[in-house]
Parts: sequence; C-alpha cells; structure tokens
Amino acid sequence: MVQRLAILDDYQAVAYDYAPWAELADDGVEVSVFTEPLADPVAALRDFDIVMAMRERTAFDAELVRQLPKLKLLVTTGMANAAIDLRAAEEQGITVCGTGGSPAAAPELTWALLLAFARKVPFEDRRLRAGNWQSTVGFELSGKTLGVLGLGKIGSKIAGYAKAFGMEVIAWSPNLTDATAAAVGARKVSKDALFREADVVSVHVRLSERSRGLVGEDELRLLGPEGVLVNTARGPIVDEVALLRGLNEGWLGGAALDVYDVEPLPTDHPLLTAPRTVLTPHLGYVTSQSYDRFYGEAFEDIRGWVRGAPLRVLSS
Repeated sequence: MVQRLAILDDYQAVAYDYAPWAELADDGVEVSVFTEPLADPVAALRDFDIVMAMRERTAFDAELVRQLPKLKLLVTTGMANAAIDLRAAEEQGITVCGTGGSPAAAPELTWALLLAFARKVPFEDRRLRAGNWQSTVGFELSGKTLGVLGLGKIGSKIAGYAKAFGMEVIAWSPNLTDATAAAVGARKVSKDALFREADVVSVHVRLSERSRGLVGEDELRLLGPEGVLVNTARGPIVDEVALLRGLNEGWLGGAALDVYDVEPLPTDHPLLTAPRTVLTPHLGYVTSQSYDRFYGEAFEDIRGWVRGAPLRVLSS
C-alpha cells in the first residue's frame, strides 16, 4: 500500500538537495514537497500518512492533528518543537520523531546580527550602492556589557564570542547558578539587573508558556535609549507591541531580530518600517550544515518508521 509523505515549507526549494527522497519509492512512499506556507493545512494534508515539518513553520496543535485522521508519522527538524502538541499527537496514535541540528548556526547568526547593527552594515550597504560614502558612525563591542538571557547551549556560545570581542558578560535565567555562569566567563545577575546593566541583551531562552512575554516594556525601558535587543530565539518571548513602542518613541536604542510573532512576517508589518532595526527572515538555523542533518535525519526517521524501526522518537 502506498503511503503519502508531505515535506512542508521548503521555502528555498532545496529539500531534494539534502536527502535522497526518491529512494523512499522502494518502501512504497510517495513524496510531495510544499514550497509555500499552507493556507489551509487541513485541506492540504488530510490525505497524507506522513508529514515532515521544518521547525515551527507550520504549527501542529491539537485542533489540527485531530483533523488529520490518516496522519501516522510526524517528523520535526530538531529534537524540540514548541509548535507541535506532542500529547495530542500521542492521543491520535501519531508517532513523532526528531532530528539533530547544527550547534553553530544560531549562535553565528546572532553575532552576525549584532555586528551588523553595531556597524550599520545593511544601511551602509544600501547607501554605498546608491553612490554615497560613509553615512553613519557605528560603535565597538569591546568594552561594552552583553547580557545573555538564557545561558544554555546557545547562550553559552554567545558568552564565549562576547569574551573574544572584549565584552563583559552578565547572564540570567530562571535556574542559573553562579558556578554555571562563571564556567563560561559570565556573572550571574537578576533579570532586572541584566537589562539595567547591559548595553546589549541577547535572548536565548526556549519558548514556553512561562517564557512567553518574558521581555516586556519594563525590561525594555531598563535597557534604555542606548541599549540594543537581539532576539534569535522565538518572537513571542518579547512583547512585540512594547518593542515597537520603544523603537518608535525612542526609549529603546535598537533591535536586531531574526524571529517574529507571525512568520513569514507580513509585508505590511510595522517592524519593517521601525527605526534602528536590523531584520533577517528566521535564518538562525538556515545553513547547509543544518539542512544536511535536518533533511538527512528526517529521511532516516521516515525510512526507519516505514520499516518498523522508528528513530529519535519524541514523547510529551
């Protein structure tokens, strides 16, 4: 019996470059690739047995999975995905599998955003192409203080980069200890102190109900008119309304963002015209090395499941 696989949200049309999907035909799997966001996920996916989701580009909440009675295997890139309701999937008898990822992709993009903001790279690039020369004055990172919000694997790498650039590093997360912070060259502080003392705050906590809205107007006002917020974690961790107010009213110095409340970002979104911003379209994980693991291990997950030996199974 043929089983149908949907590979979702292949925005760059590269899925076939990173895994031998055609080989699944030998296992009775028919592959369809979607390169655009799904306007109606239920209508698009109701006839598929297997779905591969690229990060959180399409959400699989309880309502959606209950409307997909044929779905038996859901593969997500990465070993955690806040947009998948694992408990609902289990209740529907859907196996959920994950993949590995690149440990360097997101930290490197974070630092690229910060450097681009500090030296006005996007603005100067546009001005130079228009025939202008030296329009702005940037600032150096050396001697400034970086506040790391969430000192996990990514936050720890960011702390290391900051030390290499001659920055002082302070950190806060709910369960952070003095010893853990010191091990990566950071000083543990309270959340308020983080925003008050830092010149730049970089967000690296995982999105959950507890972290949603963790950075609000109070925190952004503490960061102040010279402070910069960098967010490559997840958009809803930061109160977007407060962020926009701070930028437009001038009581926040600037923001470098890779993530947003709604993705893809609508073409009329106010962040696109907000002052003192550097914006990228959720590129944190978008590298050839990441895609090698994402698509390659998703292929392994699917082939293993079809052959009765599922890999990297996730549970709630």
